[in-house]
This record gives sequence, structure tokens and C-alpha cells, in this order.
Amino acid sequence: MIRNLITGGAGFIGSHLAEHLLDNGEEVLVWDNLSTGRMSNLQRCVGRPGFRYIISDFTEDPSFPRMAEQVDVIFHLAAAVGVQLIVNDPVRTLETNILGTEVALRAAAKYGKRIFVASTSEVYGKGTRIPFSEDDDVLYGPTTKRRWNYAISKAVDEFLLLAYAESHGLPGVVGRLFNTVGPRQVPHYGMVIPRFIEQARTGAEMTVYGDGTQRRCFGHVRDVVPAIHKLVHCDDAIGHVVNLGSNQEITILELAIKIRDRLQSDSEIRFVPYEIAYRPGFEDMERRVPDLTKAERLIAYRPSRTLDIALDDILADGAAAPGAVMGNSR
Repeated sequence: MIRNLITGGAGFIGSHLAEHLLDNGEEVLVWDNLSTGRMSNLQRCVGRPGFRYIISDFTEDPSFPRMAEQVDVIFHLAAAVGVQLIVNDPVRTLETNILGTEVALRAAAKYGKRIFVASTSEVYGKGTRIPFSEDDDVLYGPTTKRRWNYAISKAVDEFLLLAYAESHGLPGVVGRLFNTVGPRQVPHYGMVIPRFIEQARTGAEMTVYGDGTQRRCFGHVRDVVPAIHKLVHCDDAIGHVVNLGSNQEITILELAIKIRDRLQSDSEIRFVPYEIAYRPGFEDMERRVPDLTKAERLIAYRPSRTLDIALDDILADGAAAPGAVMGNSR
């Protein structure tokens, strides 16, 4: 039986991955400090055979290397995420992302474990060549703008994994995730779909940052998670960076209208300049579209769930209020 360790496993994506692995008959150890993750995300995992969790900061826990030695695969998802958090707490963003990845990679390399490192479409920065391909050049704004610290920190994460793969033979792969969405994602930290849903449900103004013409692609977590699982076990993917997500675009204004119509809400849409929503000088990208050719070639990845399906699943899941769960912690 394959044994897995998921850092950040109580988060939105991590909890879906934990369920997927358990459903596949594998063992799962979730490691999370609950800084942004929630125990309620794991309510479908707690009590199942082969599931355990540890609540601590794995970067400071001396038992982490020993536990890493006992598993077969490490999924490193722990990170500082969300534009709001990135802008408001740049030190946490940089330290969490870079130090966390370094600790995870060092343990994986020491014991020769397969490892998946989650990266982000933010790595493409201000690139304008559409769709974004894994070998494209990247372009960032000045280091004086906090906007780019997350993108650069995740680029450093990628460099670290690729260096370990080349220098130490580490069987690792990077997945660049493009706006993964689905049930359990919360509106905190700048996540746009749950924020729009919360605003529309309560009749509050739906705040569209900028002019709403920026275009994004939203990948369903239930398409992305099986792809992550396949990717870490794909020998041809070792030492590579691979885009994962959807390539179907929608403008943020169209997204707000779609959600408002779905909920039959009377909420008004209000445009908020970036400098008010975040801080003066904030920069954003007009489009982010992944080239999925590499993922299709390596693991036959073809996302099948549309944005409408994702919204249906999010709205259906949102009817249940999250509750506390107890179980077999360390």
C-alpha cells in the first residue's frame, strides 16, 4: 500500500487530494499548522482506515524528516496563498513558501522519495504570450512592488526542485496550478469565486477589482487532483514543470454576472480600483491561459468539468456549514 504525506493537507486542495488518495486505497498523513487550512475540510477523511493527521509547523517540527522517511510520496502543498495575504503579509509569504519547500525537498532527497511541489500560474508574471507554456520566458515588475513576491517565491520553489532533481536525482515534479476552484474554497485571502458567492448570497455589493475585463481560467479541483496524483507517479514527468488547470476563459465581470444570475441575487456590481482593493501601484495580468499540451502528453490530462459544473458543486456544498471534527491526530 502506498503511503503519502501531504503538507498543507487541511487546505482546500490538500483535503480533496487526501480524499482522492484514500479512495484509491492508499494511506494518507496530513500535516498542517491550520494557519489557513481548516479541520472541517477533513471531515470526510477523519476516522477512515489509513488516515492520520499532525497539527504543527512541519518546518519547525524535528519529527518531520523521520515521518518523511516512512512514506513513499510527499505532496508539498503548504504555502502562503491568495493575493490579499500576499500583499498584506509579504514576510510570511516569502518565508512560508521558500523555507517550506526547502525543508520538504531536503527530506525527500535524503530518503529518495517521490515529491510533487505545487506552484502557480503567478510564476508567468507579466507575460503576454498566450497560452502560457512551461518553457516561456517570465517577466516580473520591480521588487519594490509587493505584488510580485509570491510569484518570485514560487519561482524559487521551482528552481529548488529542479536543482534537487538534477543534482541529487530527486524524483520530483512541479505542477503549475491555474486558479483551482471547487467546494471548500473560502473567500478569504482574495479568492474570487467564493467571495462573489458570499456577496451575492447576502445581497451585498459584488466588488469587481479593476474594470472586470481581466480574463481567467478556472480548473475544477476534481480534475486537478487526479492529475496531481498521476503526475507524481509519471516517470517521464520527473524533473519537469507541468501546467494544470482549465484553458476555458471568462472575464471577471462575466463571472460576477454569472454567479449573480445563478443565485437570483439583487446585488449590485461595484468596480473597485486596484489601488483601493490592495495598495497603490498594484499590477495585474490581463489574461492567464495555460497551454495544457505537456500535461496531455504526459498523463493524458483533459479537464472535463466546466466552470458551470464547478459552480454547481460549490453552491451545493455551501449549503452545509462546516463543523469541528475530532479524530486520530498524532
